[in-house]
Amino acid sequence: MGFYDNHQDMYPAPERKKRRESTLGKQIVTSVSSAVIGGLVVLLMMPTLAKTGYLPQQQTNTAKAMETSITSGNTSGITAQPISVSVENATVQAVEKVENSVVGVINIRQVSNWFSQEQSSVESGEGSGVIFEKKNGKAHIITNYHVIEGAQRVEVALPNGDKVEAKIMGADQFTDLAVLEIDGSKVTSVAELGDSDALKVGEPAIAIGNPLGLKFSRTVTQGIISSTDRSMPVDLDNNGQTDWEMDVLQTDAAINPGNSGGALCNIYGQVIGINSMKIAQSGVEGLGFAIPINDVKKIVTELMQNGTLQRAYLGISPYDLANVPKYHWKETLNLPDSVTEGVVVMDEVTRFSPAGKAGLRQYDVIVKLDDTNISNGAQLRKYLTLNKKPGDTVTITFYRDGFKKTATATLEKTPAQ
Repeated sequence: MGFYDNHQDMYPAPERKKRRESTLGKQIVTSVSSAVIGGLVVLLMMPTLAKTGYLPQQQTNTAKAMETSITSGNTSGITAQPISVSVENATVQAVEKVENSVVGVINIRQVSNWFSQEQSSVESGEGSGVIFEKKNGKAHIITNYHVIEGAQRVEVALPNGDKVEAKIMGADQFTDLAVLEIDGSKVTSVAELGDSDALKVGEPAIAIGNPLGLKFSRTVTQGIISSTDRSMPVDLDNNGQTDWEMDVLQTDAAINPGNSGGALCNIYGQVIGINSMKIAQSGVEGLGFAIPINDVKKIVTELMQNGTLQRAYLGISPYDLANVPKYHWKETLNLPDSVTEGVVVMDEVTRFSPAGKAGLRQYDVIVKLDDTNISNGAQLRKYLTLNKKPGDTVTITFYRDGFKKTATATLEKTPAQ
């Protein structure tokens, strides 16, 4: 009797075949049953798995969308769901905080009718302004001097559409600032003034104003602070010579005609500048300028108190050395080669003026006031305006006949013009 490793050989061949067929059938049934049961379990568990993060949520949403599509009879498989979006960011909040304190400023002038020879009032220009104070039943507004220049009267357009008469409390051409006063009964919002000295290049800047007039009132544009220390030359009498150098903030936020006098704000809704000018040349974009609010605060206070800025008066007619033909540098002024910048005393000096009392004469070339170098007449005016008051003294360094000299002048109040 032999030994066999395969026990199936113990059965006859027909019996072995029958047993194999029976085993194969059982395996097929078992596999199919397992697959069906497993699928059912997964389907039942899908919501739970989706909530726990094991399945992507979009699969659940897709299944819901398909279900909605089928039940609604939409055979395309695509459903349109209404979406409500709530946008609440820092820019929106900043604009909401300050926009109702920005107003329109209307310059009304008296003109003559050539045919009838009658006088009539017409709107000659529109700009912007910022309400910065409300007290004792009055509201005070900052705007630009050039917005109200030459006005016979001024009106202010409030955010609600009402127009009210405005009184000019003070104005200054050199700094391009003016202060208006209106009845405060309809004023509902006052701007918060920020700190322009704390600004950094690259931080957000928001401009609010009335570009091209009241039709686009309180238009909002956004950009950044491009520079915090620009100095722009200003020729007030169009004689080709710089009369003033205005310290300004530079921004690429869009500033257009009508924005003048409007607000330049930071991301907190604080006014950090008064929009004043832009460079409008072919091929030039994003060069707008605003007067820093810290300078505005100082000037506005004096304008409200005195109506004008009380400038210190030296009593000379300044002319830029750079505009004098170089032939006269040697032949007329006798300047040494080292002197290339300064201010020439062009006219005869009045004997009893501060300059006359200090001994200055015609054709002296001023190169320094106190310890500050002076390159042109704009810098001379700016130094006296921002650093001196009537009654203060100033040390003047100048050249006469090739020799360097100094003198001390006691400044006076600028005579009324």
